[in-house]
Amino acid sequence: MKYKVVVFGVKDTTEKIVEFIQNSICGVDLVITISKEVLHKNQVSGFKGLSSLTKDYGIPVREVESYALKDEETLAFFKENEFDIGISMGWQRLIPAEVLARFAYGVYGFHGNCAYLPYGRGRSPLNWSIINGDTRFILNLFRYDEKADSPNIFANEMCAITPHDTVRSMQYKNIICSRNLIRKLLAAYSEGIVPIHTGSKDFDSWYEKRTAADGKIDFHGKTRDIYNLIRGVTAPFPGAFAFAGNEKVTIWDAVPFDEMLDFSDYRPGEVIEVFDGNPIVRTVDGSLLIRSYEADVEVAPGMLLV
Repeated sequence: MKYKVVVFGVKDTTEKIVEFIQNSICGVDLVITISKEVLHKNQVSGFKGLSSLTKDYGIPVREVESYALKDEETLAFFKENEFDIGISMGWQRLIPAEVLARFAYGVYGFHGNCAYLPYGRGRSPLNWSIINGDTRFILNLFRYDEKADSPNIFANEMCAITPHDTVRSMQYKNIICSRNLIRKLLAAYSEGIVPIHTGSKDFDSWYEKRTAADGKIDFHGKTRDIYNLIRGVTAPFPGAFAFAGNEKVTIWDAVPFDEMLDFSDYRPGEVIEVFDGNPIVRTVDGSLLIRSYEADVEVAPGMLLV
């Protein structure tokens, strides 16, 4: 069987992109995702089951038994069928060469950072960009090869990272940029040629993999760094956290409070006051207003968050 347009993904952003293609550009012939059994073996922030796409649009959804696409059944499926073009949205693994080779026009995915590929290759680029305090994000649509985030660029779009953005609002911006890029990609595909630019003059750099444990807050750090961490790992990611004694406090939303008020009588990490349920915490160079947190204890004045 021949599948013309195939989407790989495991997230709610995948669903939004499939719906966009289906409703605005052309039919999607197949969606590749993972089964719930595979999900239990892998950390996937923002996972969304995609079986509803079959009910809503009649699109076949294939749940594979390996996130790496290397189990025998999956490899046999790709070997036995034909494919034109693939789009990866929210698929956080390399796609093996034997699968890529089955697509006549290639498989295309997204990766971004503050500069141009191959700068900023690797994991969790949106999270890292916010945590690092970057002010712009360049989203690249590139053709996959067997390496991670190779600079085989079809096109890119740029958007701002404002001081008010969280990783979720940046996902919204990325969906908008992704739609524009996908429209261009599928227009090129319909014309029978997808041009690729490989002459990047930038240099290699890598973002390291992030885990839930990397969300630990150090209140000995500066306010801006703590703020960037919180907004960089908030929902749908595991969130930033600290401990009040043995109790974990996950902080979903916080903003810098004041850098001029004299809080020198308090230790960094100490709760100064609570207004309307919102704790104010001392930092090295100011204070932080926590607007949303989750804990089995109520955060109160005098508590020390470490």
